Amino acid sequence: MSTRRTIAAIVLVPLLAALALWAFAWPATRTAPRDLPLGVAGPPAAAAQLERGLRQHEGAFEIHRYADEAAARAAIEDRTVYGAVVVSGRGAELLTASAASPMVAQLLQQAVTQQAAASGAGVRTVDVVPAPAADPRGAALSSSVLPLALAGIVAGAVVTLLGLRGLRAVTALVLGAALVGAVAAAVAHSWLGVLTGDWWAEAGTLALATLAVSAAVAGLAAVVGTAGIGAVAFLVMFLGNPFSAAASAPRLLPEPVGTIGQWLPPGASATLLRSVSFFDGAAATGPALTLAWWAALGLGAVMLGNTLKSRAKGAVPTAAERELAPAG
Repeated sequence: MSTRRTIAAIVLVPLLAALALWAFAWPATRTAPRDLPLGVAGPPAAAAQLERGLRQHEGAFEIHRYADEAAARAAIEDRTVYGAVVVSGRGAELLTASAASPMVAQLLQQAVTQQAAASGAGVRTVDVVPAPAADPRGAALSSSVLPLALAGIVAGAVVTLLGLRGLRAVTALVLGAALVGAVAAAVAHSWLGVLTGDWWAEAGTLALATLAVSAAVAGLAAVVGTAGIGAVAFLVMFLGNPFSAAASAPRLLPEPVGTIGQWLPPGASATLLRSVSFFDGAAATGPALTLAWWAALGLGAVMLGNTLKSRAKGAVPTAAERELAPAG
């Protein structure tokens, strides 16, 4: 038996290393625009010509037509598109939103500038929703995904290993997540200045992101045992983090990686945090519901596990009951 365990341990380590390398490195090497929402505005003839040029990048852009620059700006601020190209008598103007994704803003600038250069025209770039001056490349925001995931895993594991059940476990998870959200907002917003939205909305987002993971950990552990801690930790760390697109954008990752990442807490957390911090809550409903479902299902599983254990304990006769039972 010990030999088998030794062999299993030797084989398992390189397998996990290979899986981690694939999960983190493969999406990064396949980063490219895939149906990236991009607006086009201006006179019909000029806009149509510009659209034909953009469609030469096959599968790269999902073109949205707008009547004028104001409509294009509104679409960017609503997170309907990542940017827009406006054609007017003064030439072409590229509207970007580095707060949504500095990588996408740079990519759009390169693509549109190259196309304009080929036609002998210039392009002026305007950052409609800029990233904060304290974090122009979005590094701090993208780096927040891993600490929040780790905090959630640790909180769920601690609640499980301390033997907390039912309402006590739910209370500990909710209060712990609220404290993490407040501390994280104090650091990221009040101290570092990398978040610039409503403080309470950001704290709530950070708390919900933590609760989604901690509740899932504690909930699965309550139903299947301590193995649930490892299962959720594996899902969040090995898939959730590399698939989150926190440092890029979901539409830059190969499918179905980009979609799967938004179904998991790290990806939904990054998207929601951008919305509440830089876009006044625009397009926040989807990721908020994703995190809420993770939290609700996890807390529900905590209560379910407590009920199942109580029933199992009540079904097992005590020593006194066994002694009083008639001999059969």
